[in-house]
Amino acid sequence: MKIYTRTGDAGQTGVIGGRVDKDDVRVEAYGTVDELNCFVGQAMGFMQQKQERYEDLLADLLQIQHELFDCGHDLAILNKEVRAYKVEAGLVDQLEAWIDKYDAETPDITRFILPGGSLVSSTLHVCRTVCRRAERRVVTLARTQDINPEVRRYLNRLSDLFFTIARTANFRENVADVEYARSAEVFRRK
Repeated sequence: MKIYTRTGDAGQTGVIGGRVDKDDVRVEAYGTVDELNCFVGQAMGFMQQKQERYEDLLADLLQIQHELFDCGHDLAILNKEVRAYKVEAGLVDQLEAWIDKYDAETPDITRFILPGGSLVSSTLHVCRTVCRRAERRVVTLARTQDINPEVRRYLNRLSDLFFTIARTANFRENVADVEYARSAEVFRRK
């Protein structure tokens, strides 16, 4: 099989159920999800250097990579009568369980924190912000076209997970989160 097809040379790409321009809002949405998946892979690469410390997170992030592919699949569906959606509400339930699990591992916060700390944490914060951008692209797409609403919910919760596990990574690396100095107390204590 050849990697190149030449079918996109005129600026269009195939989606499930037709063809669209490569800068179509649908392509922007699933393309940003793909970009996010790449950053997740990068974070996992950094974690593999300390495999024993991150074994649970590596397993969860591998599952998330598969689910991000499912999100991209659903976002690439131009006509929902052609193919069934893959992302279901149960995926959000799993994200919430992981958020609760990893949040319990970290110290309480009352103020906003600055992204950074360890290399793993910094990369997970990049994942969080790219995830938020993907969510914004999906919101834009949903204004004019049908989408699987579970993808939007999934991305919203996934960015919360990235925030939580970025803090978990700092905790496991014995690196303190840095509070935003000008922040009032905005989070409730547990």
